[in-house]
Amino acid sequence: MTGRDLRALFSSNDRQLGVEEAFTNRHGQWQIAAAALTEHLQHIAAPGFDVEDLEAPRRNVLVFHGVGGIGKSTLSRKLEAALAGSEGRPSQWGEPTWPQARILPIRIDLARAAGTDFERVILTIRLALAELGRPLPAFDLALRRYWEHQHPGESLEEYLRRGGLASRAGKALPQQMQSALADVAQALLLPGTVGSVVGEVTGSLVRALLEHRQSVRALAGCARLADLLQAEPDVDALSYYPHLLAWEISRLPADKRVVPVVLLDTFEDTGDRTHRDLERLLQRVVWLMPNVFFVITGRSRLQWAEEGLQGQLDWTGPSAWPGLAAHDIPLPRPAGAGTGRGRQILIGDFSPEDCEGYLARRLTRDGRPLIDEPVRAVIADRSHGLPLYLDLSVMRFLEIRRTGRTPEPADFDHDFPALIARTLTDLTSDERHVLRSVALLDSFDLNLATRAAGMTHEAPAMRLTERPFVRENPFGLWPFHLHGLIRSTIRTADDHADDRWSRRDWQQAAQRAFAALGEQWNNATGPDRMLLVGCLRQGLSVARDFRLDLGWLADAAWAYVSDSVWEPLAPAARPESASSPETAADALVELLSALARRQHEHRERTADRLAAVTTTGLLPADLHEMGVYYLAKAQRDLGRTGASRQGMQLVADGGGRLAPAARRGLAHLARLDGDFPTALAAAETLGWPGRHHRVTGDVWWVQGDMNQAATAYEAARNDAEHHGVAGERATSQAQRAFVLAFTEPHRADDELELAQQLLSGLDLRATTLTTQIAALVRDAGTDRDLEHRARVLRTEISTAGLGTAQVTLELAMCFHYAVLGADDEMAAAIARLRDLTQGGTYTYYVDIACYMAALPLPEPSTTRWTESEDDVRSAWRGLVQARQEHLLAGN
Repeated sequence: MTGRDLRALFSSNDRQLGVEEAFTNRHGQWQIAAAALTEHLQHIAAPGFDVEDLEAPRRNVLVFHGVGGIGKSTLSRKLEAALAGSEGRPSQWGEPTWPQARILPIRIDLARAAGTDFERVILTIRLALAELGRPLPAFDLALRRYWEHQHPGESLEEYLRRGGLASRAGKALPQQMQSALADVAQALLLPGTVGSVVGEVTGSLVRALLEHRQSVRALAGCARLADLLQAEPDVDALSYYPHLLAWEISRLPADKRVVPVVLLDTFEDTGDRTHRDLERLLQRVVWLMPNVFFVITGRSRLQWAEEGLQGQLDWTGPSAWPGLAAHDIPLPRPAGAGTGRGRQILIGDFSPEDCEGYLARRLTRDGRPLIDEPVRAVIADRSHGLPLYLDLSVMRFLEIRRTGRTPEPADFDHDFPALIARTLTDLTSDERHVLRSVALLDSFDLNLATRAAGMTHEAPAMRLTERPFVRENPFGLWPFHLHGLIRSTIRTADDHADDRWSRRDWQQAAQRAFAALGEQWNNATGPDRMLLVGCLRQGLSVARDFRLDLGWLADAAWAYVSDSVWEPLAPAARPESASSPETAADALVELLSALARRQHEHRERTADRLAAVTTTGLLPADLHEMGVYYLAKAQRDLGRTGASRQGMQLVADGGGRLAPAARRGLAHLARLDGDFPTALAAAETLGWPGRHHRVTGDVWWVQGDMNQAATAYEAARNDAEHHGVAGERATSQAQRAFVLAFTEPHRADDELELAQQLLSGLDLRATTLTTQIAALVRDAGTDRDLEHRARVLRTEISTAGLGTAQVTLELAMCFHYAVLGADDEMAAAIARLRDLTQGGTYTYYVDIACYMAALPLPEPSTTRWTESEDDVRSAWRGLVQARQEHLLAGN
């Protein structure tokens, strides 16, 4: 029983308590490997072992698996060195206890970067055996035949030299293969010229084997040699040749006898769960060489013992691979050896399922888990898969239980200072300093880590990134991040180390990290949206947590809103944070979070959040105006035109960065009220900052002048593209697709496709709804399920709280009913429009619907059109008639 098992056992008077250990360290992994190899040696030395038995279950494989960067390749290399001799074995590992045998380690890196294919795997194993100084005739003849068919005219020696394998007996192997060929030719009494031709030799050998000639009795013991020499010499046949190699190894003389141990590293690069071609070939090698021991390291468990893989691999199921089955009896587990049953050992972080299984098995009573499921769930979630945290939580569980109280989930909202001690134990002073500094950051690169630590050289940061608790994502903006649990523990747990930081140390580190993030953003060579968002996310978190001045965050916030893309920004909430903002950083976090979330929340919720943040008085004047402006936009969407107009006027009068946008908002409000001459006159004064082309397009289409509106939207899209404003470009294109859907439904397909392309990667809910409504307009008058699509859209729009989209959808359906001449449906749609416009905005939509259907207005209109009412009536009725004619022509 291990130390931790004893600790758990002696933590309770409960004699029925069952404990099981499942932690990992390198010493334990060596002990597991040594025990498995000892068992293998005993198995192949037993009298009943037959290397040619193709049906017996295989136990000649050991798997270490875990997450990337946990040290699997290091373990593989260390095992190779330890098996090669005592000089490569760490002293603490001790001497192996297996029987006297010469072990021959052969390590093969299967990483894609190493360029190892199956042919290279076979050659590497044979090259290692070439050090024995003797040919292996059965295998060498087959390999020679394969080589001449697959590499005609190419010298094996040159191939080995070019492939970097020459150092491994690169010259000896070709000589041994030639010697095997010559020996067989001599035994068959072939002439010299014929005896040098591998095809002639193998052909004669096959005939001799089939005729049971005495001259080839040495090879006749290999029952399947003739079959393999007759098979087409391709890669598939090559994958069966290891059977010949295993047979040759089994008959080596006593002074040459070895037990190969093949270490296959980075096994995950052999393919994925759907493409197992290389894995199938490698499995054949393992199966056909039962006298060779294999140690496989990779990110995942081997699935060979699963019945469901029949057909993908040659040998599957627990009966074929009992050591790989989940229910297999485990090997003896030394302390810290890792988890897993049988021959599959997890050496990395646990998955949530692994955590649950660990905790369920760790403490038992009467065969049932002692730790309840709710407690296990909390512990597993907080552990981030770190086995040590799970073990410490088990000890805490027993400590609480000793007090007579039943542990509850809230008891495990807890950090363990022991994690800090374990993390810092072998770090240099500089590495500890960098570690604490980067604990402030979600992710980092060498430069950011060095700057946050206040150092002038990157070496400590570089060394830190090589540690197993630093994870790497080469495709990330900043490639490195700390293990989640290690980071939170360093930030929040009591640190008892001699060089622990004071509160002022943390504050100064936060200021350095904050400044470094600002420098990275400010020093960017050009617009970089990903960098902007990344710096904002991390900068907001640091500034909020340490109550820093906004500094560069103010300019970054303006850059963020300028593109109208709205990626999520808000950092995770602090458990101890106040319910309302207390600092400028708190207020800015809430402001930007509300703006980003408005694409996913009801506008009522957005308005409430923005109203709250604008009343705090914490933001500087320009950012306060940002909040007022977007609050006014939300109020406009909710039909609160009075409050919206007041906010827009306040921002416009302030003359700040959003003054042009506020003037555009006032023009929109005039349009909503049906005062189109005023809206058009205001639009002509806005220029690009006020998006004048889009505003004029918004005026023209409701007059029924779709061509002029489309031209305006195209100009707006081109302006946005010129200025690099992705959100405005997508919005203008969506509006262009919408108006052209009325007049040119076939052309609208291309325009909608372009709008959808421009929306890719953006989070613009209202604009996305515009494209869906445009698709309804395009299909008006057809039987393309418009009623169902409209019902779905009504639900989405209601959830979003977008009044503009609601009335526009109903107007689109009015166009559909007018084209069909569906009077009852038209009347119902007009009734819905009247209900939606009772607040006094968009009342002209009712007028337009009546114009479409050639109906009289229900009451005198207050709308001020840019032309006469008759002209507008004629334009909208003309659109309906044009669509009817288009549909008739199509039929």
